[in-house]
Amino acid sequence: MPSSRVPRSSHRWLLVTLRVLLATFLLTLLSFAVCLLLGIAGLVITAGVRGAHPNMAIAYREIAFPAAMVAAAAALVAVIAMEVRHYRRGGNEWRLM
Repeated sequence: MPSSRVPRSSHRWLLVTLRVLLATFLLTLLSFAVCLLLGIAGLVITAGVRGAHPNMAIAYREIAFPAAMVAAAAALVAVIAMEVRHYRRGGNEWRLM
């Protein structure tokens, strides 16, 4: 009796989906960190020039989070486009990053 195995193609698409989501998540985290750093630096400089105390919550709410969401959307589109291009070029091997 043959063993019931999942076809290789379904494993491939599962790995592609996982890779797209992982790359998107990592790029989102990276963009959030960079935007937060730049937002904090900008708030500190602005507060120093004005002679006031900086409100660091602004760096999270109004700078880093919206920028990270835009970067997440762009990263998702870019990673999907790269995966589709790789698939159309005939890449038989789907390796993890």
